[in-house]
Amino acid sequence: MKSYRKELWFEIPRRRAYLNITDQVTACLLESGVQEGLCLVNAMHISASVFINDDESGLHADFERWLEKIAPEKPHAQYDHNRTGEDNADAHLKRTIMGREVVVAVTAGKLDFGPWEQIFYGEFDGLRRKRVLVKIIGE
Repeated sequence: MKSYRKELWFEIPRRRAYLNITDQVTACLLESGVQEGLCLVNAMHISASVFINDDESGLHADFERWLEKIAPEKPHAQYDHNRTGEDNADAHLKRTIMGREVVVAVTAGKLDFGPWEQIFYGEFDGLRRKRVLVKIIGE
């Protein structure tokens, strides 16, 4: 069995964003040489997410509005976590809602997606470097 590991690094220039990383993950799969197996894509920070959905700007705006209703960034004082000197409690909650990781089947050397599926990195506390782990195992 083959095993492949790579870190993708991102530095989002604003607090929140949704970045389609499907092409980067596909490049990792090609580099791995795996034809049949599994591909794990994992946000390695507790204020960021990896998820699968459609790459449609209206949907991304809907995510933003919905997440702000559930876990609004401000006022910062509404969160106990922010009493530690942080201001990112909302980012931790958003990450919990949107998920930590995805696993995609690899079939015939390709990511085995359903219609419209793409892999996204969700940043909820940007302005600094963060990484995503891509781990691919298989034959």
